[in-house]
Amino acid sequence: MAEKKMTSSRRNQLKSLLLQIGEAMLEQEAREVEEEKNKYMEENCPSLSIPGCMQELQELCRKLHKQIDLVDEERYDMDMKVNKSNKEIDDLKVMVQDLKGKFKKPALKKVRMSADAMLAALLGSKHKTSMDLRANLKQVKKEVKEEEMKTGDWRKNIEDKAGMDGRKKMFETEA
Repeated sequence: MAEKKMTSSRRNQLKSLLLQIGEAMLEQEAREVEEEKNKYMEENCPSLSIPGCMQELQELCRKLHKQIDLVDEERYDMDMKVNKSNKEIDDLKVMVQDLKGKFKKPALKKVRMSADAMLAALLGSKHKTSMDLRANLKQVKKEVKEEEMKTGDWRKNIEDKAGMDGRKKMFETEA
């Protein structure tokens, strides 16, 4: 059987009817929420009558403070319950993920491997540098000064540099 296509006027008429019904339902729901709110407020929050004398006012303040403390305790208890349940939910999510996992992690074995072998395993063909740190260091040869070779005794060297003439020589040779 071939299905008949709906005309655009019929489609628009049905669309407007659905919108009207939805709007009426939203208005009804809003009225119900408002009625529930007013009912709750009448039950739990009686109208406030402000007393005239100071003693009655203090008694009213004490009463209100006690109610505030009770509500605060309830709020704290609820907060703790929510935090505990959230933690349990997170733990259960982790357990579900662990159970869904296709592969179990095997126990790792100790493997002796050099630094070069580890880099080669991690980086693959990109690994070209060597971990031999001493090979990459610059070779520095210690140069022996000619003066030190000429003057074998260190006391003579000190005597030569003593006084202003020695200091002048020292600056001239360094520069």
